[in-house]
Amino acid sequence: MIRRLRRKATGAAAGLAALAMAATVLAAPAGAAAAAGKDQDRFNYCGNNAMVQETLKTGTEWRMCWRIDTKAGLVLERVGYKPKGEKYPITVLRSAQLAQLNVPYDSGEHQWNDITSYGFGGYFSHAIAKQECPGGKLKGQWIGKKEDAKKVLCVQKVDAGLAYRSQEQEWMSPDLGDLFTANGQDLVLYTISKVDWYEYVTEWRFADDGQVSARLGATGDLSPEDWTTPDKGWPIGKNATGISGNHFHNATWRVDFDIDGDGREKVEQYDTVDTGARGKRGEVYSTAKTDIAKEGSFQNANLRWWRVVSQSSKNGDGHDRSYELVQTVTNQQYAANPAQSPAVSFTQAKACEKFASFNADPECGAQDIPGYVNGETLTDPVMWVTVPFHHVPRDEDQSPMPIHWQGFDLLPRDVTAMNPLTPKGRTDHNGQVD
Repeated sequence: MIRRLRRKATGAAAGLAALAMAATVLAAPAGAAAAAGKDQDRFNYCGNNAMVQETLKTGTEWRMCWRIDTKAGLVLERVGYKPKGEKYPITVLRSAQLAQLNVPYDSGEHQWNDITSYGFGGYFSHAIAKQECPGGKLKGQWIGKKEDAKKVLCVQKVDAGLAYRSQEQEWMSPDLGDLFTANGQDLVLYTISKVDWYEYVTEWRFADDGQVSARLGATGDLSPEDWTTPDKGWPIGKNATGISGNHFHNATWRVDFDIDGDGREKVEQYDTVDTGARGKRGEVYSTAKTDIAKEGSFQNANLRWWRVVSQSSKNGDGHDRSYELVQTVTNQQYAANPAQSPAVSFTQAKACEKFASFNADPECGAQDIPGYVNGETLTDPVMWVTVPFHHVPRDEDQSPMPIHWQGFDLLPRDVTAMNPLTPKGRTDHNGQVD
């Protein structure tokens, strides 16, 4: 197949590029074990070229280190969040990256692992043009000679739409109270990686209310070789002479939390169920917590969610700081891949466990998530999130293909005592209000 030959060629090029860049790729930040405590300089160790530090219009500041890994592409480290009212940044993540992109075709003829077999960095990391980053900043690195610099990271502040609205009114009164409303703003970081026909966008969004969103976008072109039968694809072009093959994009991210710089978190699962009882006007539901004390893999279920909770840091109300996982696509799991069929897995942090599958680090005996999950007690959990997308081609995918997105959100839960965007006039609305 032409595609297979092209994959081999680009893979070989990547190998040469990886050798060339081994000593010059933007290095991982030195001193990864940053000083503990609420030291405002604890984020600055990554150096100016590897530092992103931006304040949004609402007063929220985000700061982090970035680098390009040959395989994973964009890697973020020491991500910190400073909302208004906090004296120091609150660390959120120790590191975050794509950990695998598995692309099997419904025909069974092809299956690719674009992160570990090819990579999103080095040769495959594309320069971003100015018109692709309007109003933003382009950051780069060099491979080999400094004059060969590639601007591979776009950093933008973008409007996020309506952030909140509240206007109180007395019951049945025509008089309206004060209107509280504002638009939010997100800090967006993204890179572009081209693997064969697809061009992938690795994007991270950091909202002014503390939310972190991971997204993978896919654009480029449909494979011109993967034609199949009607039960395994969709007719593209004139009449029904060409059936473009259905396929999956199974994306897994590795997220290592570091809530408020402590690095010792616990994992909790919450399930809400119908009790069978009925109240005055409706059914009675009950929510129960299950502590996830040991490594494990889990599937989504109706009214189920997870959070990663600090064991030492509390907000101003005395509540444990945490981040909640919110997945946007839950009904397209690729069951044939044991490493990426769970919706989420939690493992004890190990530096050598870098990728969801085909992990080649010799320091680790296991090569995939099922091997990492071996019953260890969780004292420093890493979250592996898989969000699949089953791509059924359509006429509109030609050409270039409109970008399609998959990803998840990390929602702050009790990180601050109130909404960090709370306006004057509502600062007394904390807890029960008469």
